[in-house]
Amino acid sequence: MNTFSQVYFLGIGGIGMSAIARYYKAKGFLVAGYDRSRSALCETLEQEGILVHYEDDVNFIPKQFLDSKTTLVVYTPAIPKENQELCFFQENGFVVQKRAQVLGQITRSARGLCIAGTHGKTTTSNMTAHLLHSSSIGCNAFLGGIAKNFSTNLVLSEKTDLVVIEADEFDRSFHQLTPYMAVITAADADHLDIYGSKEAVLDSFTHFTSLISPEGCLIMKKGIDVKPCLQEGVRFFSYSANDGGDFHAENIRVGNGQLIFDFVSPKGVLKDVELGVPVMINVENAVAAMAIAQLNGVSDDEMREAMRTFAGTTRRFDFHIKREDLNFIDDYAHHPEELKASIFSVKQLFPDKRVCGIFQPHLYTRTRDFYKEFAQALSMLDDIILLDIYPARELPIQGVSSQLIFDEIQNSSKVLCRKEDLLKELKNHRFDVLLTIGAGDIDKMLLQIKSQLLES
Repeated sequence: MNTFSQVYFLGIGGIGMSAIARYYKAKGFLVAGYDRSRSALCETLEQEGILVHYEDDVNFIPKQFLDSKTTLVVYTPAIPKENQELCFFQENGFVVQKRAQVLGQITRSARGLCIAGTHGKTTTSNMTAHLLHSSSIGCNAFLGGIAKNFSTNLVLSEKTDLVVIEADEFDRSFHQLTPYMAVITAADADHLDIYGSKEAVLDSFTHFTSLISPEGCLIMKKGIDVKPCLQEGVRFFSYSANDGGDFHAENIRVGNGQLIFDFVSPKGVLKDVELGVPVMINVENAVAAMAIAQLNGVSDDEMREAMRTFAGTTRRFDFHIKREDLNFIDDYAHHPEELKASIFSVKQLFPDKRVCGIFQPHLYTRTRDFYKEFAQALSMLDDIILLDIYPARELPIQGVSSQLIFDEIQNSSKVLCRKEDLLKELKNHRFDVLLTIGAGDIDKMLLQIKSQLLES
């Protein structure tokens, strides 16, 4: 990086890309970038002094970023190969790297605490960062969600070289990392457009374990079907919510808006840990985060206080209305296992309440591969509003639509709805709890939904 003074990002509004953009700006680099739409995150980057534009046009690239000798170009895999700006940089001698390559370089100059898994990794990463940052140890962090405790996805510290990183399995990005310590939260079949089969997904996680530094360790959820391939010297630990393992929870108590448990580790039992976001789905994440925090020297008292004050992550079981008569929760769940866990947690929190779910499927390929599993999870709801597929980086696939899921749902209280008709449709439904679910752009409607609910 000594040869560059500017960094240009293609897809700068992505949650992972924006963290790296912020990092380089904090390090004194001139930073700019392109994204296809102006999101709230992009607006925040602009307010922080980062130049962002929203048309794929070489003419919009700021002049100071047109020198290949001084500008590094970073792009996300979601950027299409035919993107005009990407082609321009590739054809004119610029150093062009994927986001994961750049993140990998950062881990090789620090001790990376890399949190991987097909679900659970964002919350676990944010918990780990909060535990370390709140302690005498400290940390840096590149997060895959906006942590409410930090109001950002980037944490910087001058007092430590520990860096918490959300290790993304998409496009095998996490193979670019060199973890000091690693956590694997789950390894379900996902991203089959990239991997082709569950076996290939598992093989990819196995390769990830082989990258852990010899002085480090792997902390893996008990029961995951990954066969670790560890270098000599790497320690191995298992964990679970309440199913045993080297690290686990016992004596879980839920009631009066609180969730309290005892944390069991090789060092003993830490009693009465209160979970700041009191849902069962977070116990498992908390155990993993506390394990890695303890292994890095965070004290019992520091852990107990940090878990009590953990505020959660935007779009991860995120309460927008919390009243006795009405609750509105938004969750990023976009894989069948995530849907099951999210809906189960809602049902457990509100056992006697009517729950309506709005689900926006994410990707044609994921819908094609898991439509039956999605339907099975959604059938747990009392009332279902199913939106059209959010395509993200994909083109439509013939015969693949939300209708596939809809036809398999074993609940008569279901309706297919276009996103633009959602507010009108919502008026036809009666519920005590509303749950919006999905990784697409449903979050752009949260304020409208909240306003309508509060007015009714």
